[in-house]
Parts: sequence; C-alpha cells; structure tokens
Amino acid sequence: MKNVLLLLLILSGPLAFSQKTANLDLLDIYNMEYVSDSQISPDGSQVLYVRNFKDVMTDKNLSNIWLINSDGSKNRPITTGNQNDFYPRWSHKGDKIIFKSNRQDDRMKLFVMWMDSKEIAPLTNTPKSPGAVSWSPDDRYLAFTMFVPKANESIIKMPAKPEGAKWNTPPTYIDQLNYRGDGQGYIKGGNTQLFTLSIDGGTPKQLTTTEFDHGAPQWAKDGKTLYFSANFNPDEAFEPNDSEIYALNLNNNEVKALTQRYGPDNTPVISPDGTKMAYTGLDDKLLGYQLNQLYVRDVTGGSAMLLSGDFDRNISNIQWDGDGKGLFFQYDDKGETKIAHIALSGKITDKVGKVGGLSLGRPYNAGAFTVAKNGNIAYTLGTTEHPADLSVQTKKGNKRLTFVNDDLFSFKAIGNVEEIWWKSSYDQQDIQGWIVTPPNFDPSKKYPFILEIHGGPFASYGSVYSAEIQAFAAAGYVVLYSNPRGSTSYGADFGNLIHHDYPNHDYDDLMSGVDAVIEKGYVDPNKLFVTGGSGGGVLTAWIVGKTDRFKAAVVAKPVINWASFVLYADGAAFFSKYWFGKKPWEDPESYFKRSPLNYVANVTTPTMLLTGEEDYRTPIAESEQFYTALKLEGVETAMVRIPGASHGIANRPSNLIAKIAGILAWFEKHKD
Repeated sequence: MKNVLLLLLILSGPLAFSQKTANLDLLDIYNMEYVSDSQISPDGSQVLYVRNFKDVMTDKNLSNIWLINSDGSKNRPITTGNQNDFYPRWSHKGDKIIFKSNRQDDRMKLFVMWMDSKEIAPLTNTPKSPGAVSWSPDDRYLAFTMFVPKANESIIKMPAKPEGAKWNTPPTYIDQLNYRGDGQGYIKGGNTQLFTLSIDGGTPKQLTTTEFDHGAPQWAKDGKTLYFSANFNPDEAFEPNDSEIYALNLNNNEVKALTQRYGPDNTPVISPDGTKMAYTGLDDKLLGYQLNQLYVRDVTGGSAMLLSGDFDRNISNIQWDGDGKGLFFQYDDKGETKIAHIALSGKITDKVGKVGGLSLGRPYNAGAFTVAKNGNIAYTLGTTEHPADLSVQTKKGNKRLTFVNDDLFSFKAIGNVEEIWWKSSYDQQDIQGWIVTPPNFDPSKKYPFILEIHGGPFASYGSVYSAEIQAFAAAGYVVLYSNPRGSTSYGADFGNLIHHDYPNHDYDDLMSGVDAVIEKGYVDPNKLFVTGGSGGGVLTAWIVGKTDRFKAAVVAKPVINWASFVLYADGAAFFSKYWFGKKPWEDPESYFKRSPLNYVANVTTPTMLLTGEEDYRTPIAESEQFYTALKLEGVETAMVRIPGASHGIANRPSNLIAKIAGILAWFEKHKD
C-alpha cells in the first residue's frame, strides 16, 4: 500500500520540474525529446531535422525544425513555437526547403522557406493537407498526394422535415468492406490523388481522379513523368497486398503499368542519371511474414532484376547513391536497425548501426536516414541510454551531433540494459532478449519482475530506449523484453514459425526467458508479473490461461476472440486471409483453439484489461469480452478505458502516462 500511495503522490503532486530526484518519474515523460526525419542537404554539408517535444499544459506532442552543419557546428532552430513543424525536404539545389506546419489557423499547410533569408511563405490553402511531397528536377514544381473527399451515396432517402422540426441526424449508410480505420474513425468517401503545384504557389493541379489511392510520386529525370505505386485491382478491398508501379505522363495524364504480378510493388526511386528505377516488392505467398526484396529495372522497359537475392532480412527506405552504382537501405538484424549499401552486382556492405530511437514508449526498432550525393549519411541514433539523437557518418567516421536529453538525464538515473540469449524449451530455438535492472541495482537483493511482450506479432524490440520500460525499472522492477518466434529481424523462417500457429509455442520461448532471468539469482520467483500490448496483449491473455506463476497481469489492447476480431478490426480482408487461411465459419475450431477466450476457465491470475476507447485495430470489444468472461469465472479483474485513444494509445503524452500508471498500480496492488 505504501508504494501505491507513493505512485499516486507522484501523479497528483505539483509540477516540480526543478526537483532533483534519483530516478525518473512519470512527469519526466513530458521532458523527454527526440530527433526524427533527418534530412541531409544535397551536398552533405548540413542537416535538417525535426526536434520533437511535449507541452505539459496542453498535453500535446509538438515539433520544430532545426538546422545543423554536418560537423556539429551552428545547431539552431529555423522554426519555433508551440506547433507542429515537420517534414522538411531540401530542393535539389539546396537553396530552399518545403515543410508542413499547422502554424496558421491550426490547419496543416505546406510552406516554402528560402535558406538564405529564412523567409517563409505558405504554398497551399487546401481543405486537406498534402501527403508525400517531392521536388521536380528543376526545383520549379512540387508533386504530392492529397486526399480528395467524395460524398458517400445513400439509398435511404428521408422525407423533408417540417419547418422548425428537430429530427435526429440522418442514418449512416455503409456498403464498403473497409468502413473504418484505426486512428481515422469512420472512413469518409474519397481517395488519395496526385497533384502538382508551382513553387510560387497558386492552385494545385489535380492529375488523377480514380477511385483508388495513389502512392508517393517520384519525378523522372526529364520532369515529364511521375512514377508511383497503387493498388488498382478491381477487388482492391479484398486484395490489400496487390499494388503495382505506374508511370503518369504529365503531357496527357496517361497512366501505364510498369509491373505486373500478384504481390506488392512499392516505393519507386529513380537513379541520378534517370535511366533506372529501384523499388521493393515480393511475390505474395499469403504468408503472415514476407520479406521485401529489392528490384532494379530500366525506366524505358524490359524485365526487372532481383538485386537483393537471398538476403534474409526485410529491406526498406531505399535511396540511390550519388553515382548511381548502388543503393543504400535500412534493415533490422537481431534487434538492431542498420544501414547498408548494395551494389548493382548484388554485393551488400553494412555502413551504419544503432539506427533507431523513434519509438519513445516501447523499445521497437524504428529509425530513419538520408544520404547526400557525396555519400554522407544523416541518421537517427538510438541506444538504450537515450531516445533518438542526430548522427552523421562521413569519410572521417561517425559523429553524434545532438544530445537533446542530456539536460534531463544529467540528474535522472536510468536502468541498465543487458542483452541476453537463451534456448526455447520447445525446440531449442535461440531467443534474444534484454534485461533492464532498476537504478542503483544490487545483484545480492531479490527484485520483483515484469515480463513485457511486444505486439505485432511481426515486429521486433531492440537495443533502444523505452520510456515505458524505464518507468517500470524506476519503480523497482527487473524487466525482461524479448523477441520470441514470429519476431522480425531474424529472417523469414523465424518469422513464419508462427504462421497459422499464433499464439502457441511463442509461450514456451517467453517462459524459457523468464526462467533464464530467475537463474541469475536477483529476481524473486514469487513476485512475477506480465504485461504486453496488442500482440503482446494476446500473449499475456494466453499466458494467464496456461500458467498461474504470475502474481498479476495487465492485458493491453488484446485480441481475445479471433473470430470476432477478424470481422470487427480494420483491415478485414487481411487477417483471416494471411493469419488463418480460412474464414471463421470455414474453420471455427482453429479460431477458437488459438483464442485466449478458449482458456478463460483456467485463469486464476488477477488480470486487468487496458485499451483505448477508439481502438479500431484491436477494438475494445475484445477487452470487454475477456473482462466479462473473467468476472463470470470469479477471477479478480478490472478494466481501464483510455478515452479518445486509438490503438497507438500515446497519441497524447498523458495517455502514455495513464497506461504506465495503470500497469504499475495493478502490480503494486498485488505485489505483497
């Protein structure tokens, strides 16, 4: 009870930011910053980056744009204010940038800045915000995507109401498979179309009018063609993974398909001389986990060449090198994001490691980079000791340029993170994890323990900072997070060990990890706790149905009943097709066998449910089912609902704090 009262005092006490305490507290989340979207100048001499921060008074995530020389000198903001300035993009000459901002009327607009004077002018005044933007080769025009609304037609025709009558809002008529999306709510009619706009401003010119969404545009070298990816399959809603690369002739708006196969082809990137196109794609085999591969072809036609061959990692963020003899890309490998170079011969060379730090809440692998014509690389540096900072690699080596959290971490202690490997008790698979110990850790003592499980399930944790994990350590817990089977960054075979078999033996991987940490001697085996979100929520609910070794559990945004989930979550065409192979009524036994609800009668562990009320990925109805089932079984349970939150609960800083506080309060309640 003493610890619970202390936790409540921390949450409700004054905002004493100057108070020097040994450990991080939950209010420190408002003081944590991170760098994102590092954009190196064409000549490699300067870097634009987004500095992300939080406002404790308005509970908002905010951002400004900074500029720094590649040697670390002259670090300064070029935008300021409590707003969202982001998405900076250099012109080819490096004399101008465009960026997005809600600085005027709280509406998101596209702006241009002249780098010599730092003058700013708005380019758009459209009802919707531009999406992906690219400069024309001569820097005179921009091409971008933008959502164009279209009224949803209804067959229900209401009679005219009498003058002065107050009727209810007319009924909503829905006839689309995909009618709502997580973070979007109920989807309004319309599609993402392609536009061009003069850099002098004016009215954007709409290039496409189809009933399909269009991907990020890329200019041809001569400025006469735009390349983009799109899924024009007439059954697009039922075939979500079947996109192609297209060319749009700017003289006559004629669109021509450049690829044709069953599977996604995406992210076309044109070589510096304009003769070749690189893109990522794969032959869809309806597997739960499939690796992107890298292809190169001539822009004029011919067959594509598979460049990445048997490279057994997922390829993303492809960028041509300055001389067009190869490409840079990023990939995740055993919990670490790396940047590599692949020559047109297929030879792959690692260039940079420790790329990450963009997932502030939990330790997911997430990073970004850009490369200049001279080969200089700007990237987000992420380690277990800090969220993303800016780093640059030049011929002289790697140099960290920013230290945006040193002011906080200079007087706040964080937990130590140690990598660990173990063998799964099921089949001796090698499993990687990380142990986080409390500040001022004493290995001769016995500590309570939290097993924290990642979502996805096709995702990976890594050697990066996590505010959530560090908050658990600051509260006095030893924490284990890991990558059980099905996790990415270990190759296609490891990822597909859970294909049509999730959850199952990932349970054995996790329990073997718990045993490996207990063997170290500093964990109290009678004070074990477990939590996880999304796919981690699935596994947490699965675990309490399989064992009673944990004193308490918090199941965050889970799937409890697969049959209801695949019919209720957004992306209806994907989950049953790729994760099960059959619809619920075609194979009800498999659906229920893999559902935590099937094992609810076994549960004795006090279990709390925690979900955002506007979560449409793992809708809160899943949590409500488990909550009611546990109540009917007489198991101690509670439900925490986060108002206004979608699947990514931390859309507001206080939501992340609420999640952490809820988990710790439940564990503290059951610790003694």
